[in-house]
Amino acid sequence: MSVARRTVLGAGLAAVPVVASGVSGSAFAAGDGGPGPRVTHPGSYISFTGGDFSLVGAPVVVSPEDHPGVVRVAGDLRDDIARVTGVRPGTTTGRFPVLLGTIGRSPLIDGLVRSGKLDVTGVRGRWETSLQTVVDHPMPGVERAFVIAGSDPRGTIFGAYDVSYGIGVSPWHWWDDVPPVRRSRVWVRAGRYTQGTPVVKYRGFFINDENPALGTWAPAYFGPGKAPGYPGGFNSAFYEKVFEVLLRLKGNYLWPAVWGRAFAEDDLENHRRAAEYGIVMGTSHEAPMMRGIEEWNRHASPGHDPYGGTGEWSYRRNAPAIRSYWRAGIQRMVDQGFEGVVTLGMRGNGDTGLPDGDGVELMEQIIADQRKIIEEVTGKPAAETPQVWTLYKEVQRYWDRGLRAPDDVTVVLTDDNWGNIRKHPDGVRGGGFGLYYHFDYVGAGRNYKWVDTANLRNVWEQLHQAHAYGNHGLWVANVGDLKGNELPTEFFLSYAWNPEAWPLERVGEWEERYARQNFGETSAREIASVLATYGRLQARRKPELLNRRITMVDGKVVYDDQQTPYYFAHRELERVTEEWRVLGDRAERIARRLPGELQDAWYELVGYEVTATANLYGLRAAEFTNLLYAGQGRAATNDRAAQAEAALARDFALADRFNSQVAGGKWKGFQTQPHIDYGDVDRYGPNAGWQQPEKDNVALPDVLFPAVRRIEVPGGAELGVSVDGAEDAGEWWPGGATTDVPVLPPFSRYQTRPQQYVEIFNRGDTPFEYEVRSSVPWLVVDRVRGRVEQQVRVEVRVDWARAPSGAAEGTLTVTGAGASVTVRCVTERAPAAGLRGFAEAGGYVAIDAEHYDRAVGEWRRLEGIGRTGAGMTPWPVTAPSVTPGGSSPRLEYEVSLLSGPGEVTVWAYVSPRNPALPGVTGLSYGVSLDDGPIRTVDITAGADDGALNAVWARNTSDNVNRTATRHSVGSGAGVHRLKFWMVDPTVVVQRLVVDTGGMPELYLGPGESRRV
Repeated sequence: MSVARRTVLGAGLAAVPVVASGVSGSAFAAGDGGPGPRVTHPGSYISFTGGDFSLVGAPVVVSPEDHPGVVRVAGDLRDDIARVTGVRPGTTTGRFPVLLGTIGRSPLIDGLVRSGKLDVTGVRGRWETSLQTVVDHPMPGVERAFVIAGSDPRGTIFGAYDVSYGIGVSPWHWWDDVPPVRRSRVWVRAGRYTQGTPVVKYRGFFINDENPALGTWAPAYFGPGKAPGYPGGFNSAFYEKVFEVLLRLKGNYLWPAVWGRAFAEDDLENHRRAAEYGIVMGTSHEAPMMRGIEEWNRHASPGHDPYGGTGEWSYRRNAPAIRSYWRAGIQRMVDQGFEGVVTLGMRGNGDTGLPDGDGVELMEQIIADQRKIIEEVTGKPAAETPQVWTLYKEVQRYWDRGLRAPDDVTVVLTDDNWGNIRKHPDGVRGGGFGLYYHFDYVGAGRNYKWVDTANLRNVWEQLHQAHAYGNHGLWVANVGDLKGNELPTEFFLSYAWNPEAWPLERVGEWEERYARQNFGETSAREIASVLATYGRLQARRKPELLNRRITMVDGKVVYDDQQTPYYFAHRELERVTEEWRVLGDRAERIARRLPGELQDAWYELVGYEVTATANLYGLRAAEFTNLLYAGQGRAATNDRAAQAEAALARDFALADRFNSQVAGGKWKGFQTQPHIDYGDVDRYGPNAGWQQPEKDNVALPDVLFPAVRRIEVPGGAELGVSVDGAEDAGEWWPGGATTDVPVLPPFSRYQTRPQQYVEIFNRGDTPFEYEVRSSVPWLVVDRVRGRVEQQVRVEVRVDWARAPSGAAEGTLTVTGAGASVTVRCVTERAPAAGLRGFAEAGGYVAIDAEHYDRAVGEWRRLEGIGRTGAGMTPWPVTAPSVTPGGSSPRLEYEVSLLSGPGEVTVWAYVSPRNPALPGVTGLSYGVSLDDGPIRTVDITAGADDGALNAVWARNTSDNVNRTATRHSVGSGAGVHRLKFWMVDPTVVVQRLVVDTGGMPELYLGPGESRRV
């Protein structure tokens, strides 16, 4: 397929190649045949020890006849070389210049090609492809030159920024105040180099959900928007910084901010500046025909319509006016000469479904009318103007019901707003397919906007699926405020450029490269490890959801917005909080070692998000422990309240440091995103379950929700006892439980759960002495006596060398403050030998899916994708679905069960995927035990990723989909074989838990069982 070109209109603007059909990478990559330059990673031709061309002091020369974006980027390259070397490059040719230009546009470059001095084989005619090479005696008076040539203007721009990357200038140098390492020697190696042709044609991001953070900071820093009456708009000074970082990241496409903002009106320079930079402009899924929805909202309303209609955003009732509005958008694109990709279709105003209903015939008419307008205004066939139709939320229903956009339109498929793709391409179309993905979200389930919560391993797996299924037309990521989502944004664009360069096993290398580019070599590996751990821990649950527990009651999803999702059982809340504390300490140790000039960048890119999230986990642990203690009347209650309040104060202090101290106050007002008070209906209304704390669309400062409690602690001493496993019910003894005798969870010689314990607490303000007496010699406590100020935790264990064989029972008697409580302890019947595989203990067997005994067929271990570790998935992701059984793909696990004949429940913890496979209904796996029947489960049953119903929200909020099957254990106790069968590809299994009757309720599930 040939690459069409159209002239970008406007004074001084060059012809920029655009592909009319939005075709996939293999089509638009075609160019000069023959051996091309060596494809390298960014900047890998740069050396700091020696080479063939020194960049120190070398002038950077560009033809004024080149594209304005190329002329401009030459200035950036000069600035970057000066940042690194301390020597400002000149602008006129000398003996050793850098020559920058576009093939077919730059007389400088074309002269070298004609003279045979510059070989552009493998570059010329391609899309956005660059060449870096050292040329001897390229022209009279020049001994040697470093040439950066592009196949088109953006190819040249990317080539220049690639040099900047190679010499050590971070793409985020302005956005995150990253200083480069100063170098006295910067060389270019001999050879012909390129970064190749991008696989995904249009690659970009969507600035969205920008209030309060970006919406507060940007107008204050860059000045207000220039549209009368709309000072919150983003002007061209702001967008220049956005365009620059987008290009440095080798992106080319932008959806501008939309909430209360109109790109075209907020500064009349915005579109012209985009054209000058070489940016392709688009509009979001709800903003068709190159017009932001805010433009309609500002000028049209019921009873007032400057387009001659009713003011309604309704195609059934106001079509002529809406067509006039759309026509003006296309006319503006033509008149102003910017490069654009036109959004087709129509949704409701405010990111909702179309108010006219979802009739296929109506949408067909809308798209036909839009394409007619495009043809009439441009004077060309519609196919020569790039167009997209984005199947976001309810729009996908049109596709599922058979509606197809014309073949030249790029159909943009989407994720479910939580990073799980909803649909893959189901064939070949001229316009190809695209992907809309999220690192930020506002809506059902709950907003997540505060800090980066992406797990790159999960992102990789989803992007790999898109690539494997041939989705290469246009990728755009919702990055929220952009700042705060730097790492996933850069990874997204890196992967889109060349997916094959970044297989899963190299994601860690990518993280290390990112760390090195921003913080130098010394701590890069440790920083990369912190970032990987951070992503895995964040992916367990969005921080905004740390006060919501989701349960199933009588088959219905139930939210509790005043409860921790983690449980006190198995010390789960303690353990996850400790993991975050350890990570926060690691980050702070790294910060202390970094030089002073890197402290701002560190805090912006790593330090704040890690430290603040670790602090938030500490806050939630103190808050929910306080509420537990208040119900039990513990003397420690008020101390936990104070800890939670201190953590809230620290949260504010960390944000204040970001706003007022980092980079000399450059980011004042940015760190203002609420993240704690979600769910507070009494404070800010019925949308509190999902929407950020706000009143009248203005964000509210956080408060503790649920509020902590303080109690009056009586004088004297009073014994209270709580036992492991009883805290989630709030029970305590004597007097605070429904049973007279507390019972510890059963002891097993094979247990891996945290050690059982008894907590002895004071319900008064006077300390007392305690003692714990065991009724049997094999029941051991670590502290048999002591003094209780507020509380003491006593761990209990079994001396198995002294314990009777088989089941046994003993008691502990706790005395203190004139009272006593007897605690019952039982051991399980568990043979000391003869078991194999994962051994039952406590009434369950827990298995991490990666620890299989046998794999039949091809499976892939996905390191770090799970909430607690790796996941397993059938491979490749494009494998056909199968009927399980016989020799079909499966994972096998040996388990030893201690129970007699009966039934067990097998819980599969799988990643919360959607029915994305072409031609497949649902997404299924199978499970069998021994030679029993295979039970097949569709993991998408009950979930609606378009309507975003409660089942879907539970799966995405918990970031796992737990489904169960029942199996008969006819042979009773002994060794059994559990099999997890492939039915459909792309199912990612993280864990399997066999519940024999004692599985505890936990968010992450019990720790992995002992393997014997």
